[in-house]
Amino acid sequence: MSEESYLNVGDEAPDFTASDQDKNEFSLSEHRGKYVLLSFHPLAWTPVCADQMKSLEANKETFDSLTTVAVGMSVDTVPSKKAWAESLGIKDTRFITDFWPHGDITMRYGIFNEEYGFSRRANIIVDKEGKIAWIKVYETKTLPDINEVLDVLKGMSQG
Repeated sequence: MSEESYLNVGDEAPDFTASDQDKNEFSLSEHRGKYVLLSFHPLAWTPVCADQMKSLEANKETFDSLTTVAVGMSVDTVPSKKAWAESLGIKDTRFITDFWPHGDITMRYGIFNEEYGFSRRANIIVDKEGKIAWIKVYETKTLPDINEVLDVLKGMSQG
């Protein structure tokens, strides 16, 4: 885990409710009984972020088979996320906005980059009971390895 994050595995995941790209509300607590992958990315409309979000969409069936809800999260606005999802051909993956209050969710997860005003790139898995099960923070220009995330989820679902 990154030293920049103050959350640890086993901690209660901060609950939140925020809008997705279609203006539908997403509440973390409504997904108890499933794993939730919070895939934080710095900003929409950037190449590495696009690849990160496309990897969520491409693995939707695998996430479903692992009882996992995977969502993309950033500080972008709802209209920006809507246009970006459409441009990427994303139909099944929800993009959650942390725009207002600006970065509030990201700050509560300890991965807000104060210098630039957006989140660090990170994958956080919340377990079925609402606790942090796994955290990995990446360098901004590093594309997360989706297979690593899927392997972690497969291990959790077998355990």
